[in-house]
Amino acid sequence: MTNPTAAMLVIGDEILSGRTRDANMHYLAGEAIKHGIRMAEVRIVPDRQDRIVAALNALRTDYDIVFTSGGIGPTHDDITADAVAAAFGVGIGVREDARALLAEYCARMGRDLNEARLRMARIPDGATLIANPISAAPGFVIGNVHVMAGVPSVFQAMVAGVLPTLAGGDPLMSQTLCVERPEGDIAGELRGLAARFDDLSIGSYPFSRDGVYGTNIVIRGSDGARIDAAMAELCALFPEAMA
Repeated sequence: MTNPTAAMLVIGDEILSGRTRDANMHYLAGEAIKHGIRMAEVRIVPDRQDRIVAALNALRTDYDIVFTSGGIGPTHDDITADAVAAAFGVGIGVREDARALLAEYCARMGRDLNEARLRMARIPDGATLIANPISAAPGFVIGNVHVMAGVPSVFQAMVAGVLPTLAGGDPLMSQTLCVERPEGDIAGELRGLAARFDDLSIGSYPFSRDGVYGTNIVIRGSDGARIDAAMAELCALFPEAMA
């Protein structure tokens, strides 16, 4: 089975300004791998409709699945739903099922379902809702695009609901070898190994600890036997290494 590919579009001026540290990308990548979905690209764009539309149209064409985070709240700069509607060329308006979810939540919490909160019930035509068990305001799916909240707890809850509905692939596995030699000393051997195992992903990640320069070599793939074979060759190349 070919593992489906996915991309993530992170939306928000607060991410680009450094005011907010994005945690959703890290979480999604880890969960997608467990489901056999290969994260292939992440983009971060500001709260500008033209930039969101352009990025979304590029990503949904290039990848099997697209996830977005951010920009579906109640304030004036939450424009993701409008941008998604524009990208798909469909209308957008308050959906009765989304409004009912918000009305029930607001009544339970003693809050008014005011005009600002009703913005979170505006859903592009033809989309289906993504449940939000934390604060009720739903995400939505249209085409191959899954639009979710930016608040990490809500994003994670939505991911938990979405992933089981997606066709995954073979689980992706990895093994790591730590070599206490800098990348420049081992690049030639790694190049040869990568050529012999071109069905696997072989990455090198340098580090410095207590004045020692080294490299973590990570072998990833969906075929455990092939990973074992590549790791055996890698250990033979660097017998001094620590697995």
